[in-house]
Amino acid sequence: MKEVVLGDEALALGAVHAGISAAFAYPGTPSTEITEFLIRHREKFGIHTEWCSNEKTAFEAALGVSFAGKRALVSMKHVGLNVAMDAFVNAAVSGIKGGLVVAVADDPGMHSSQNEQDSRYLAEFAKIFTFEPCNAQEAYDMALQAFDLSEKLGIPVMIRLVTRLSHVRESIQTGKQRGQNALDTEMRLRDWVLLPGNARNQFQKLLEKQPLLLKESEKSKFNESKKGKGKKCVVCAGNAFNYFMEATGGSLPYFKVSTYPLPESKIRKFCASFKEILVLEEGYPYIEEKMLSIVRCKERKITGKMSGLIQMAGELNPESVKKALGIKVLEPVKVKISLAQRPPQFCAGCPHADLYRALNEAKGSSQIMVFGDIGCYTLGALPPFTAISSCICMGSSVNLARGASIAGAAPSVGVIGDSTFVHGGMPALVEAAKHNNNMKLLILDNSTVAMTGGQETMVKGDAMVELIAGLGVPRAHIKIIEPLPARHEENVKILKEEFAYAGVSVIISRRLCIQSLKKGFR
Repeated sequence: MKEVVLGDEALALGAVHAGISAAFAYPGTPSTEITEFLIRHREKFGIHTEWCSNEKTAFEAALGVSFAGKRALVSMKHVGLNVAMDAFVNAAVSGIKGGLVVAVADDPGMHSSQNEQDSRYLAEFAKIFTFEPCNAQEAYDMALQAFDLSEKLGIPVMIRLVTRLSHVRESIQTGKQRGQNALDTEMRLRDWVLLPGNARNQFQKLLEKQPLLLKESEKSKFNESKKGKGKKCVVCAGNAFNYFMEATGGSLPYFKVSTYPLPESKIRKFCASFKEILVLEEGYPYIEEKMLSIVRCKERKITGKMSGLIQMAGELNPESVKKALGIKVLEPVKVKISLAQRPPQFCAGCPHADLYRALNEAKGSSQIMVFGDIGCYTLGALPPFTAISSCICMGSSVNLARGASIAGAAPSVGVIGDSTFVHGGMPALVEAAKHNNNMKLLILDNSTVAMTGGQETMVKGDAMVELIAGLGVPRAHIKIIEPLPARHEENVKILKEEFAYAGVSVIISRRLCIQSLKKGFR
């Protein structure tokens, strides 16, 4: 059967056809469409699908499904894997029962991310197997095989995507949906209870599995090569293979890497007759670093990102590949046009804009430090507001403000969205309440995970107030404001009063996202 799908959707469909019982995620571009697709069709597919409060809880829920014998998919973007790392690494040690696949979408070029980190290193750190597709068809096919391999090896398996592949739309050939695993409630206490005595045995078992991972990589049908004559060959992986094919038509000898650990003996054998090896890959020079030990010959020259032939930062493209191969590139036509700069800005009617106007007036000329977080409201760092001074990671604004207040910058202010607060801000607010730090937290409650497509938040309305009070913040200093021009003076007054209070306080700025309102959300 033919299906026209995004790369993300192809992976999701492959997971469904592999017989998953459940899928979990926290929204984050470029991985969001995996779960969006599953939610749209969950009744048709007969699977449980849900958004979670963060990537760690999503991974742990998927692991619980696996421990009950059924197959589960958990998906996230690359920086989200950092949040899940504790459970992610330990799941490889404990082992799994039902197949568990981790879909991670990296973001070379930082289209919507704070960094370009490469998830292949984290998969190696956890000592698990990884697939890297080059197109939507491979994303589908690899998902099918990943679940089988996960159960065969008894460990989680990663599928690594990148932004362009996540959002490409292609026609793929699909098969039928496999039946779901039966429930298996047998408890494996010696495996899953990672007390030191058990954990040492389990880690030794994980080490003993490493040759099996390498064997599976060596025999994988997804690693392919084209022989040829000449002094130069190309070793490439994932989306970089597409750029190579577009730049050369496949006229040069190449080895396409699709699995990790790298199929070392196959690569070594392929490269034996070539003097120069160009490595093309999206992300960090992971393969290039490994090639230095795989191809042990001083007479062979290995080039790529580390040699400076390919740029270290950002995405590859056909032109950069052509330049690296010495192929003439047409110079772009230079056109002199003077255009005004158009930085991203809030939607017309966005509640965050009204909040920042009130915040800036309440601060006045005082040197109050204001720390931001991850979300649409990060645009408050740009003119005309220039209201926040940081964007580090999910939930960081709370502890940045707390730390600054301890250093003497009191009061200091953290600005965080409602979803981000539940994701990573709550533990820091517990600490602030415990020590009554002279800091203020502005929670921008628009009832929506707006930056990733408008998913519903976990906690809203009165439940948010009760949650904050339960974390230890005095009810007298939990304030609710409505960010509207008509309430501007009232909101400024409340902010000033809380700034004058020498202790922790939370101001909830509550108004529905304007885009969600247009869609009829309440």
